[in-house]
Amino acid sequence: MTLLLSNDDGVHAPGLKMLARTLSAAGYDIRVSAPDRDRSGASNSLTLDRPLQVIHHENGFHSVDGTPTDAVHLALNEFHADTCERVIAGINSGANLGDDVLYSGTVAAATEGRFLKRTPIAVSLCGKTHFETAGRVLIDILPQFESLALPRNAVINVNVPDLPYEDITGVEVTRLGHRNKADNPVKTTNPRGKELFWISAAGDVADAGPGTDFYAIEQGRVSITPIQIDMTLHSMLVPMSEYFEK
Repeated sequence: MTLLLSNDDGVHAPGLKMLARTLSAAGYDIRVSAPDRDRSGASNSLTLDRPLQVIHHENGFHSVDGTPTDAVHLALNEFHADTCERVIAGINSGANLGDDVLYSGTVAAATEGRFLKRTPIAVSLCGKTHFETAGRVLIDILPQFESLALPRNAVINVNVPDLPYEDITGVEVTRLGHRNKADNPVKTTNPRGKELFWISAAGDVADAGPGTDFYAIEQGRVSITPIQIDMTLHSMLVPMSEYFEK
């Protein structure tokens, strides 16, 4: 099977290197296309105001001076067209839990592979240390997706505790939890006195009870969350039709 790998931490990130090394050792044929730098929080954005430059690295990786979505889009439609069967994004340095998926470039990179034969997967390590654990977990679970019937336009979001592999307590299929509103932006000034703002960290956890991705990670378990691309609030279609379609 030929896999396209990407991320949002950049082409030189340790998580991406571990992902490529682990999957190659397991016998998968891999292609890599990733941003040329850290583009965390880029979500599903495309670069439309300028052309993109692609660098072909000696190790076979491609880097793009754009977003994670740019990198996957170019790979699937240009230099790896019709060769890849699944996109795997990661291994992200840091969790993508709950509302994080709305902003995550890792999840976005996976999402861009939704038109391929096999369901895309985003993999995140809930920390910055045990990337090997996340790689081994992916090797464990990847074959199981081959016999699982998943709907079109689905994405699998995997989060792995930042623990040694032997300390992982299991695997749990979860729903997304929720965070509170983020803190206000931090205001500062540059040396010329111009006002600048830093975006604050994500909000604290609001919904982290049993069944959520947050809870599974706290219990030392791998969280696997199926996500759908369809953002329609189906429960409101009939009530709103009755209200507006008079």
